[in-house]
Amino acid sequence: LGITYNVRTIRKTLAEIDSEGQLLPDGTFLVGGQAVAVVYFRAGYAPTDYPSESEWRARLLMEQSSAIKCPSISYHLAGTKKIQQELAKPNVLEKFLESKEDIAKLRKCFAGLWSLVDSDITKKAIEKPELFVMKPQREGGGNNIYGDDVKETLLRLQKEGSEEDAAYILMQRIFPAVSPTFLIRDSICHKDHAISELGVYSAYLRNKESVIMNDQCGYLMRTKVSSSNEGGVAAGFAVLDRHSAWQIMVLVILKHREELF
Repeated sequence: LGITYNVRTIRKTLAEIDSEGQLLPDGTFLVGGQAVAVVYFRAGYAPTDYPSESEWRARLLMEQSSAIKCPSISYHLAGTKKIQQELAKPNVLEKFLESKEDIAKLRKCFAGLWSLVDSDITKKAIEKPELFVMKPQREGGGNNIYGDDVKETLLRLQKEGSEEDAAYILMQRIFPAVSPTFLIRDSICHKDHAISELGVYSAYLRNKESVIMNDQCGYLMRTKVSSSNEGGVAAGFAVLDRHSAWQIMVLVILKHREELF
């Protein structure tokens, strides 16, 4: 990055930031005596990233600074399952959107999200675990619970009677369309059934209440075999699919060609 754009970058652990970081009265964030403009979190998304109070102090120091955080603590929390569950509750979207039409469109896209304190949903999930996904407050692949494991986990939590159930939510399982696909690995072609997911990137930047940027700026298509519960690319469960992405982009352009041209 530094060679290409002449932007200097430094990589520090949270513990190192606690030791070397400094916050000036005007909000400037210093590391090793140098002012930091942007803080990009490569870590800090899992409980294991905060093994001591040192890491928490570092996070608080950065959040209190005027440096741009990517993500900010509010955006970070918006990605947790508990916050998503709260946003799906009645009369919550109305706090953020004025248009009833936009609110209705958003709600139509929501999957069911429930707390484990909902005994009726918990009972239904035990009886028909294939209809649900059990999710912890974690990012990345390999953390969700599916199938009979949902039933076994719920029964274990009920038996233990601990507060561990607060770390999970139940989500309605989505069953996307399945398509026959040719997959190539190590120059060997395999035919299998696969499902794809289209993700849209966005850029959002604000200064307190003033929104500076809020734009769509790209997309990603990933494909995995339909028998896999997980879907992360970095975790090795899915692959990036440029061909499918271009097909969708072409279809979108054809559909809206009159508006575009």
